[in-house]
Amino acid sequence: MNNKNEVNIPAWTLQLLAWYDVHKRALPWRKSKDPYRIWVSEIMSQQTRIEAMRPYYEQWMRQFPTMEDLAAADEDTVVRAWQGLGYYSRARNLRLGVQEVVNKYGGQVPRDRKAMESLRGVGAYTAGAVLSIAFNQREPAVDGNVLRVYARLYDIHDDILKTAGRKQIEALVLETMPYDRPGDFNEALMDFGASVCIPKVPRCEVCPLANMCRALAAGTAKDLPVRIKNTKVPTIPLWVGLFSYKGYYLLHRRPNRGLLRSMWEFPTVELASLPEPKKNDEHISRKEEILFSDIVTNDAFEVKKKPGGKRRTSAILPKPNAYDRRHVYEEGVATIQSELAALGLSVVIKEEKVTELVHVFSHRRWIMDVYEGTLESIQAEVRETDSNKVVDDSKVRSEGKGKNALPTLPEGWCWLRKEEFATLPWAGPHGKLTVFCQS
Repeated sequence: MNNKNEVNIPAWTLQLLAWYDVHKRALPWRKSKDPYRIWVSEIMSQQTRIEAMRPYYEQWMRQFPTMEDLAAADEDTVVRAWQGLGYYSRARNLRLGVQEVVNKYGGQVPRDRKAMESLRGVGAYTAGAVLSIAFNQREPAVDGNVLRVYARLYDIHDDILKTAGRKQIEALVLETMPYDRPGDFNEALMDFGASVCIPKVPRCEVCPLANMCRALAAGTAKDLPVRIKNTKVPTIPLWVGLFSYKGYYLLHRRPNRGLLRSMWEFPTVELASLPEPKKNDEHISRKEEILFSDIVTNDAFEVKKKPGGKRRTSAILPKPNAYDRRHVYEEGVATIQSELAALGLSVVIKEEKVTELVHVFSHRRWIMDVYEGTLESIQAEVRETDSNKVVDDSKVRSEGKGKNALPTLPEGWCWLRKEEFATLPWAGPHGKLTVFCQS
């Protein structure tokens, strides 16, 4: 320990480290100081609870145990391994960042912060976490947990979503960080923020820093941190079709850009976004409905108990005066029939809806009306092939000749049996819809 440097470190820093030594979580990536493992864990834990992402991390390390393994994998394989964690750009950027390390740095994670932050998908937080934990460098790693802890400890009422508020706390983190255990300090803040100094209702009664917390003394702990959000999330209705043909389902690959890029979905029509609901809008009764929250992908949907005990997913939606369901159905059917005709297909759609699903992203909310349909070919010719590669989606899938051949599909479309669904990287909520497909 450098006594000259440590003289200004506050007492609570040492108290927090003492608490961490007793209460730290036993996490698989803490078994070594491997920067690759730490890097993966930090990317996975963004927007995802630790306990929820832990099995994904363990499976990931079995599939990609080294940076060389990940760098050599194709994008579809990597996205499939990430399936269920959501925010798929994290997986794509992690792969690209690791490729940079393998190709540019000889497989050695750079120890310079500027070089680390230059890697694809690596920001200030991830760089600070990897450098401090793997290499014991005195680098802050400031995330939501840390912002919350410092806002309460120092009774800071500046908006942490604004640059000024964040910079104030970042300066405090560096000022209070010990010189001998910077990595442990960052991890202690993470664990402390996740288990004691939690959002909304902090557990002040068991807090080891309670006697030093300014917000607790001022009676403002529950009000902090200050986060002022002004962004409204648009609600967008989608019409989705589960369309089958001779035991195969028709699937579409999203464009290689934008939301859920290059991932697979059932044929979908995105309609105009809905107007913002008024404060006094009424909603369908919640009687006999159970809300399920998906922590991993930040989405929520409901299961409604149907007569006879059958359960189906169902969204809580505004009454028809705020949300014209018939309009969505008619526009969706007309648009999808036009798109299918361009593929040389027609469809008979069942009028009864299969399910309603609400999926919430960080910047938009989907309301998905899902229907079943049976496809028929109106092509003059069919082409036969024995290809079974979904990635080569410009080819036709076939299980025989003549009457068993499948209609030709252009690039971006494919035929797939239900038992093969697990081979695809699904576009967010579309993966949940596979349970409604018949064998």
